Amino acid sequence: MKKYWLILMCFIAILLAACSDKESEGGGEKSGDAVEYKLVYSGEIKTLNYLKTAETNEFAVAANLVDGLIEYDKYGIVKPGLATEWSSNEDATVWTFKLREGVKWVTHDGEEYADVVAQDFVDGLAYVLDAKNESATSWIATVVKNGDAFYNGEITDFSQVGVKAIDEHTLEYTLEAPAPYFLSMLNYVCFFPVNGEFIAEKGDSFGTTRENFLYNGAYILDKFEPQNQRVLVKNETYWDKENVFIDRIRYKYNKEAATVAPELFLRGEVDYAGIPSSILDEWFNDEEKKSLVRQSKTDFYSYFYALNFDPQFDAEFEPENWKVAVNNKDFRKSLFHALDRESAMLTLEPYNPTALLKNTITPKNFVDVDGVDYTQLEPLKDISNNDSFNKDLALEYKEKALAALTGKATFPVKVLMPYNSGVPDWANRSQVIEQQVENLLGADYVDIILEPGPSTGFLSEVRRPGKFALLEANWGPDYADPSTYTDPFTEGGTYNKPELAEGYADENGKSKYQNLVDAAKAEIDPAKRYQLFAEAEAFLIDEAFVIPYAVGTSGGVGYVASKLNPFEAQYSPFGVTAEKYKGQHLLDKPMSNDEFKDALAQWETERAEALAK
Repeated sequence: MKKYWLILMCFIAILLAACSDKESEGGGEKSGDAVEYKLVYSGEIKTLNYLKTAETNEFAVAANLVDGLIEYDKYGIVKPGLATEWSSNEDATVWTFKLREGVKWVTHDGEEYADVVAQDFVDGLAYVLDAKNESATSWIATVVKNGDAFYNGEITDFSQVGVKAIDEHTLEYTLEAPAPYFLSMLNYVCFFPVNGEFIAEKGDSFGTTRENFLYNGAYILDKFEPQNQRVLVKNETYWDKENVFIDRIRYKYNKEAATVAPELFLRGEVDYAGIPSSILDEWFNDEEKKSLVRQSKTDFYSYFYALNFDPQFDAEFEPENWKVAVNNKDFRKSLFHALDRESAMLTLEPYNPTALLKNTITPKNFVDVDGVDYTQLEPLKDISNNDSFNKDLALEYKEKALAALTGKATFPVKVLMPYNSGVPDWANRSQVIEQQVENLLGADYVDIILEPGPSTGFLSEVRRPGKFALLEANWGPDYADPSTYTDPFTEGGTYNKPELAEGYADENGKSKYQNLVDAAKAEIDPAKRYQLFAEAEAFLIDEAFVIPYAVGTSGGVGYVASKLNPFEAQYSPFGVTAEKYKGQHLLDKPMSNDEFKDALAQWETERAEALAK
């Protein structure tokens, strides 16, 4: 048995002793002795049901209300959450967790409801894998033995699924195949606990109000008034409340939040604001304002442009003509090489746009094999190290596409490209792309049509129903394996249905990309596994099913004014850790950009040392 917990606990003790004098002291607005953090938002959440949603703004709230088995420290080192220790067998197919005793579920008014026990994790997974509940994260949970079979109705006895409460405080998972990265998956909402009695009693109303919800996390939802406000208050029964330094988090709704936030910040009405590129020069050229604004910290969200092979938009935008065009590889490649990503990125990062660009779906520094970064494995290496924007190639592929599609498609091809109307930089970026691509390829070849989408429910109303031809989309990793970035494009995945592309079916009836991913998943040896995933991802990009674009930034904006220190936050490329406020203080004054750069360099050095240990 591999014993992780003893080494881990020793490391944490050393780390805390070494870093205790580097913690920021709390500032911010106080009500009496309460520290309050204030924000304004426009994207409303539709549910608190963390076992069902896959939308970031929804599970970001739940991450502060419910704890899972593990957490991460500010350097990305795994540490105990509701599990105090864990172990796995030699091939990483059986994982055993010892739970922390005395943790309570409480109601919306802070009254104790029940102890948190191992069965709560069994009940949570039972909900996620019950197809009638339509959990958007069930596909992740099928890593557990018989999870997929139960979800698809091939077996009906949940006791055959690989999750078991050995006793009140011992939990065991048995996996479908070896998964040495399984620990990282537990940071995602589909593996969170739920009190089975409570969710059975509430049924479909679970997560619809703050009353129809149980809390075991750092905060309780004190107010939940959609399109008005939501307020989180510190959970006084929380097992680790001494590490919760912000007492109240107040979100105020404003449909123009992204536009008004900078002014509200200057007036002291909010403690965080994204600073759009349209006013960035003004802030940096103002003696008072320039000390308030800094760069955002980058994250591991991957941004790309998806080309939709199953268009479901209105007839006026000619979906059938788009299907003819997008199924021609030369047409796709003309778009692939015509998109000037650096010009587009200027709308988010006007000073150093290339720093955020990437040429692959999987970002650099996510995983490596024997010290070699995944993106540097062949044949992904050539893609990773070369800019896709190439005017000559774009025009060359245009001519090939015109020759092949004459008499089959109507030109110009209408390219419906929606954007979230609640994100100013996204709107600006869409306009840049429209003008740049049409100017290069010709408005007689493509007609890019911009359409403002809703600020609330954009994913469910636009992206998931396929109401687009070309769309800026993103994906964040759920666990530490390349499959987390390849899976969204497989059959039944979240995105643009590349399995429907014509001419790519293999003899077994599956798409070539699906077979490449399946072969990679079947390989256990990490070096061979990652090599096969690199081949699958290279195929996806080389066929221009997607156009990789950039890495994400915290909050989706390039520059912010914030009273939070980003280097105190729990850090992890995957799961919901980064959404937690636990462990963070409010600063007396915002961090300037120079202060941010110095702090980033120090954090990167300290993180490298922590990972090495």
